[in-house]
Amino acid sequence: MYELEDFGSFHVGGRLIEVSGEPSRTVAYAPGMEIEYDPNGRFRIEQVYVQYFVPRQRRFEPALVLLHGGGLTGACWETTPDGRAGWLHHFLAQGFAVHVIDNVERGRSGFCAVEGVWDGVPLARTLEEAWDLFRFGHPDDFEARVPYPGQRFPIGHLEQFQRQFVPRWTSTSEAQVHGVSAALERIGPCVMVCHSQGGYLGSRAAAAHPGLVRGLVCAEAAAYPDADGLAAGTGFPWLMLLGDYLDRTERWARGSEAARGCAGEIVRLGGRAEVVELPDVGFAGASHMYMMDGHSAGIAAWLGDWIRSRC
Repeated sequence: MYELEDFGSFHVGGRLIEVSGEPSRTVAYAPGMEIEYDPNGRFRIEQVYVQYFVPRQRRFEPALVLLHGGGLTGACWETTPDGRAGWLHHFLAQGFAVHVIDNVERGRSGFCAVEGVWDGVPLARTLEEAWDLFRFGHPDDFEARVPYPGQRFPIGHLEQFQRQFVPRWTSTSEAQVHGVSAALERIGPCVMVCHSQGGYLGSRAAAAHPGLVRGLVCAEAAAYPDADGLAAGTGFPWLMLLGDYLDRTERWARGSEAARGCAGEIVRLGGRAEVVELPDVGFAGASHMYMMDGHSAGIAAWLGDWIRSRC
């Protein structure tokens, strides 16, 4: 358990765009409430939403910043699909102040409804894709819901997990990096815990703000910064955290090698980086979503120890 000394939220970042020359149209906000809507004017887009929590008994000075992955929001850190406490609560109980980000075009950051500003269309994730991508089980076993042997994700609550999926654009990476950067500038010195797509975006933002980052955890990052970005990120420790079943798909075999290559390059440049596979530290059966797995509380405790000892 923990008590909060403070909590709140803010929006930060973004840019103004201006729309002109579009025709007005009649819209109905509710039955009997029709208005003439003018779509022209200035709109703010690409801001990020940050919710923060400060425990009364704070035992670590830099804040933790939690950054979600693709097609998800900050809700992924709050509660597991089967109703257990998420990493947000475990880190607060450990005495960390925690900032949870909803990145550009996700969750409470909102998305841009003006056509043509972002390339492409928003994509939705199917349950079948999640089953394969998040390493819950072999694709052929999806219909029968037979997971990999020893899998620790709460498979019986798969549909509940899907309820937190949100559409995502594939063309907003630069805006997302800028948004996370704006959040770092507002938050100040911190340790970042970034998942999946967030690992790519967060590591780029961290490398651009090395004076604000005390440590970076890439939980199965989708990609890593280029050589210049890695060179800029040698001033803080990196942890490349990997789950189980990485050899079951070519995609995750490549991802594992990319993590090792990134860590090796950081060390070569004089920085500090570790690659840790969760089964090697007692957490076999970890899926891609190990903040939701059955042993998520234990993983959070292990990760908290790593942060306190390295950052």
